[in-house]
Amino acid sequence: MSDMSLSPFRSHQTAEEILEPSPLSKLRRRIFKNHSFLIGAVILILILLCALLAPLLAPHDPYDQDLARRLINPFWHDKKTDEAFLLGTDKIGRDYLSRLIYGAQISLLIGFSTILISGVIGTALGVTAGYFGGRVDMVVNFIINTRLAMPVFLVAMAAVVAFGASLHVVILVLGLFLWDRFAVVMRSITMQARDLDYVKAARAIGCSTPHIIIREIFPNVLSSLTVVATVEMANAILLEAALSFLGFGVQAPTPSWGLMLNEGREYMFFSPWLLALPGTGLFLLVLAINLFGDGLRDVTLERER
Repeated sequence: MSDMSLSPFRSHQTAEEILEPSPLSKLRRRIFKNHSFLIGAVILILILLCALLAPLLAPHDPYDQDLARRLINPFWHDKKTDEAFLLGTDKIGRDYLSRLIYGAQISLLIGFSTILISGVIGTALGVTAGYFGGRVDMVVNFIINTRLAMPVFLVAMAAVVAFGASLHVVILVLGLFLWDRFAVVMRSITMQARDLDYVKAARAIGCSTPHIIIREIFPNVLSSLTVVATVEMANAILLEAALSFLGFGVQAPTPSWGLMLNEGREYMFFSPWLLALPGTGLFLLVLAINLFGDGLRDVTLERER
């Protein structure tokens, strides 16, 4: 009799378990409902594929010069076009499509390298200050305030002038000066996480401080860290483009989008596509990163709620 009375309850529980979506299904549903995340991810993946497959996609060597073919118009113009150069050539006859494709490599390399350097520095400082507090927090706050008092763009220009303009110098300078947002966000989140029950439990059973920080706190602040990384990546790409446009960043003949804007500005009234094409590429890349970061924030916040 008791088995019969329990059987409907058991069947009801089994039905609920069957109807309950899995965590992966919930995550997939949140992602497909978030249009910003999808649009940003699609554009970012396309640009990333173009950068990775540049040797296969580029129709010409981006460094080959041919003054006899200088300033060929792109395919949508009616005069002085060449089917071999779909997007035309620049002032010294280099294929513009190939330089745009390889320019995506430079921008993504600078973006990823910068957030790797700045993320390590800022996360280490922020987590240390947030977990220990007290005098450690005061020292880290002083370092953060000192960094915030320095204008990044002017300091980057001075550093490039002092050490020479090159791709490696630009990456190193931006990485060493864009860690403040990582530190501020990680400090705030770590201060909240250190008082939670699971951290107190780990501390009560005798876990070491490195174990608590690495195994207990860091996985729970990782979602916020990725969102900050996307914001700083877009910021680093724009700063590099601005430095290259002013002649303090990546130097010729490297196909940087900022440098291409600098080289095309003297032809802006006669061949405006020399500015429009790298500017559009830069706009799409930064837009994709920002949309992806905003969508990622919404997805992770909804998961945490």
